[in-house]
Amino acid sequence: MTNNRLEWRALQPDTERFQHLLSQAVAADAECFATVQARLFNGLSLLLQTPAKVPLMLVKSPESAEYLTLLQDILTSMAADDSDESTLYGGHYTLSGQSVSWCPAERTEDNFASVGGVHQAGWIEMEQLFGCMRLHQSAITLTPGLVHLANGGVLILSLRTLLAQPLMWLRLKQIMVNQRFDWYSQDETRPLPLDIPAMPMQFRLVLIGERDALADFQEMEPDLASLSLYSEFEDNIQLVDDEDFSHWIQWVKNIAQNLGYETPAADFWPVLIREAARYTGDQDKLPLDPMWLSRQLQDAVQYSKNLSVSAENMQDALSTREWREGFLAERIRDEILLDQILIETEGEMIGQINALSVIEFPGHPRAFGEPSRISCVVHIGDGEFNDVERKAELGGNIHAKGMMIMQAWLIAELKLEQQLPFSASLVFEQSYSEVDGDSASLAELCVLISSLASQPINQQLAVTGSVDQFGRMQPVGGLNEKIEGFFDICNQRTLSGTQGVIIPAANVRHLSLQQEVVDAVRDGKFHLWAVSSVKEALSLLTGVEWDKEQGPCLLGTIQERIAQFNQQDLRHRPWPLRWLNLFNRS
Repeated sequence: MTNNRLEWRALQPDTERFQHLLSQAVAADAECFATVQARLFNGLSLLLQTPAKVPLMLVKSPESAEYLTLLQDILTSMAADDSDESTLYGGHYTLSGQSVSWCPAERTEDNFASVGGVHQAGWIEMEQLFGCMRLHQSAITLTPGLVHLANGGVLILSLRTLLAQPLMWLRLKQIMVNQRFDWYSQDETRPLPLDIPAMPMQFRLVLIGERDALADFQEMEPDLASLSLYSEFEDNIQLVDDEDFSHWIQWVKNIAQNLGYETPAADFWPVLIREAARYTGDQDKLPLDPMWLSRQLQDAVQYSKNLSVSAENMQDALSTREWREGFLAERIRDEILLDQILIETEGEMIGQINALSVIEFPGHPRAFGEPSRISCVVHIGDGEFNDVERKAELGGNIHAKGMMIMQAWLIAELKLEQQLPFSASLVFEQSYSEVDGDSASLAELCVLISSLASQPINQQLAVTGSVDQFGRMQPVGGLNEKIEGFFDICNQRTLSGTQGVIIPAANVRHLSLQQEVVDAVRDGKFHLWAVSSVKEALSLLTGVEWDKEQGPCLLGTIQERIAQFNQQDLRHRPWPLRWLNLFNRS
């Protein structure tokens, strides 16, 4: 059982390989955006140069103020190299009695003059975007809107704003297509009290939104969407070499600098990297999300006496946050410890296994792991596998798919010439809500084999993983939370040194466990095994191999049990049917 056992060093990102970079003074670099967001930077560069009549760019990105401001800053710095601040756009409206005249801008003080620039807005109303005409005591006043300020420059808007106000988008589109701003009354029932001349207008438009908003826009404007530039704000950076890590360090230091903080201490980075790996779900990926990184820095600063953060500050912030958000997880763990939810962590049992689940409550900020007890009973039948969750309408489609896949592997392995003479019933015990996902398919397959072979399963182990039709292990999500959920129960009941979790080998790169779990593995009090196939998992869970040429094995035991049943069934048949059965076999 030690061949697949993971060393404690594999349970967290390897920060040692970057230690030589952490000790170096890597300065903040305002130009690192071009490196960590190369695709987006290229798209923004093309937007500033495109000769298209409707210069539009769609950016897949969160529609928060942080992202809008970041794009505004980047575009401002990019446009500054090519812009001529002496160039004026727009013009000047002169009101004389009941007439309005317009002339091109001659100075920046003109009421509708613009020097271009980059402007952005999240939520915005018609009047803010297009300006308005006000009439008070026979006095007429014209007020410029955001499009007038962005005339000759770039306008960045939230796509969600335009989708929620279709008329706003139709007017904005008309301005871009006609390259002209026309005045309209905000009240459809009342026209403008006087004619206002149109004015030339041209700007470049950037719309940012999540993928669902982009899909809605594409459906609404298929032709325009197909002609627009497109790029994405990449959520993370893949660590291929030291250069990638240096760029990420610069990115984080830029964020710290923008927040007014000092450069983080050298020991701060390993703690942040471990938390970052949990956030991305991969040891070799680090987040670029400015909102998430800002929050980590801001929380850590609250535990610092100055504006510099260290590992201790970061760890204090993470521990306090986990405690503050851990009420629900503690209550569920108490239910298990008080035997209100039955989870075995000692001994052996036929037809029962510990699976691992991730619980996410709506409105709760933190997902947490919970062990689940899956049981299986086998009885004489027609070979049907009853998924109780599915029949009770508590099982989702993906869960049903996983059940069918693991059944197909088992039937193929048994190589039966006739129908399996046993039926089985599998259920998630004490589960009262919908179960979905295929991460329990390995556990369900192992408990089914345990029942068919009458071979007990070690209850000190928990298992998670998805199975394909060839019996190979596939990675699953929520791995860190699942392992920590089972560890917490074992730890509260006293670690025996033989408890642990079986995971797919492909999931090892996703590990970034809490230090308490790592310490327990290092001290031999808890264990993790990484397996590549069902057969490896069965050997660990039952202590018996699935298949071998000589000696007892699970496959041989099941086949022998089936043969014994068929012989008994044959003896109980009338003699003409026995003869017919022998004839069919020959």
